[in-house]
Amino acid sequence: MRAPASWRRARAGPLAWALSPLGLIYGAATARRMARPGEKVGAPVLCVGNFVVGGAGKTPTALALARALRAAGERPAFLSRGYGGEARADSQRVQPRTDNARGVGDEPLLLARVAPCYVGPDRVASARLALEDGASVLVMDDGLQNPSLEKTLSVAVVDGEAPFGNGFCLPAGPLRAPLKAQLPFVDALVMIGGDERTVTEVTARALGKPLFRAHLKADAIAASDLIGRPVLAFAGIAHPEKFFATLRGIGARVAETAVFPDHWPFRPREIERILARAARRGLTPVCTEKDLVRIPAQWVGEVKALPVTLGFEEPHAVAAFLRGLRT
Repeated sequence: MRAPASWRRARAGPLAWALSPLGLIYGAATARRMARPGEKVGAPVLCVGNFVVGGAGKTPTALALARALRAAGERPAFLSRGYGGEARADSQRVQPRTDNARGVGDEPLLLARVAPCYVGPDRVASARLALEDGASVLVMDDGLQNPSLEKTLSVAVVDGEAPFGNGFCLPAGPLRAPLKAQLPFVDALVMIGGDERTVTEVTARALGKPLFRAHLKADAIAASDLIGRPVLAFAGIAHPEKFFATLRGIGARVAETAVFPDHWPFRPREIERILARAARRGLTPVCTEKDLVRIPAQWVGEVKALPVTLGFEEPHAVAAFLRGLRT
């Protein structure tokens, strides 16, 4: 499902107010769960999460931080729920050459291209498996609200266009728990995009937490092949409009769009329709890198993907922050 557009608006509407009593109950339960003690596993744990549901940019941030850790001489490994993959009882290491999104989830496949990734419902079991394989630092992709592991440092990723949505908790808004209840469990914030007004707002509400600004950048080689080209853009992500805006920003001509729910497992007939629509109008079908791993293998070569990477405005400050994993 897609999050309601009203959740991203700063001012709550009538429906949000009507649902707010349920939000109070949900938020209080999540806050109590976050306060439970976690288990130590004998290695530093960096959690990359967010305050809200939906795509804030956690996975690109986790990838960027893992690259920074590797540059510092660490051996990072990712821990993921494997959302969108098959239900499993045990933890397993993702094999990017043989696993698929239906089996392990889309995000773990992307993570495993940079560092070993372990999926499973039990974060502690996944952590122990990663340590047995030689990991020196564990990076949790999501899990800020999950208390199973004791976290050394936690980073909350914030969407610069809608940092905290309408300020209500599920189901009245996007917050997983009240912001004041979540902030004590966060050591720093990463804000992706946004302007100076948003920086001021986030800084004021972050109670002195470090704020690292970052931006998503399209892969230059892939982007150069799309400049001036008419495309049919499709996406099954939390905020597909951001992807469409990125395409326009690099100079692609977005002639048609198609939107699917987040983590959508594309069916053969859906891809066939997209390819047929594109062929009729002479358009190039293009999607995100996360969408591409969910497309049946026989059609992957007929669709272009536009990968993005996250860059920090002050990488040295981020590197100094990460050294806190060892203090």
